[in-house]
Parts: sequence; structure tokens; C-alpha cells
Amino acid sequence: MDIIISHASEDPIYTQIVNQIRHNILNGQLNAGDTLPSIRQLAKDLQVSVITTKRAYEELEKEKLIDSVVGKGSFVSGANKTFIREQRMKLLEEKIVEIIRESKDLGMSESDLLNHLRLLFEEEQLR
Repeated sequence: MDIIISHASEDPIYTQIVNQIRHNILNGQLNAGDTLPSIRQLAKDLQVSVITTKRAYEELEKEKLIDSVVGKGSFVSGANKTFIREQRMKLLEEKIVEIIRESKDLGMSESDLLNHLRLLFEEEQLR
């Protein structure tokens, strides 16, 4: 799991950590049951305070995206599949809106876009 901290960002470091782990969970890069680095290990890897990583994990627990078990560590939660699906659908919708805007900039009609999408969908099914 790669987390990149930007000290130039306006977001606090713990928020950057939360956003990146959340993104990895919602995109399916982290799946239910996957183990996250320990709070101490993540703090060491990112060269940040243990308090910062602890706060990030607490935020993810509040969102029910991860579960922490004393003595065993933190894991991606499997209990909130509906929420994760809804969030992934929201991300998909944002990407679709971006594609629609780009297609309009290219002068494509709705029909052209849908035909192109169908073609790509069919090609992807063959893989």
C-alpha cells in the first residue's frame, strides 16, 4: 500500500492518509480482510507521528471501513459492503461525468459516445 504525504497540501497529514486508504478500499485495491500496516509501522514508513496515524485509523473505523483488533492489528472491514458499493458507484458517476464533458469538448454526440462505450465494453468482455 503506497501512501504519499504532501507537506505542501492544505489537508492535514491524517486526512491525507484517510483519503488515500479510503480511495484504495473503494477502488478495490484493498479488499475485505486485507491487513493494514500497524499504526507504528505506518508512522515509521511515512515518517510521521504515531498520533497522526492513530487518528487516521480512528477516522476510518468511524466510517466502518476498517476494523482494529487489539493485539492483532487493523483490517479492511467486510461488514459495510453496501456503503462501499455506494461510494464506488459515486466514484464511477464522477468519472462518467468527466467522460461526458470530455466527449462534448471533442464534439461527440451522445450517440457517438454510447457507440464508443459499447465497443469498449464488448472489447473488455473478451479479455
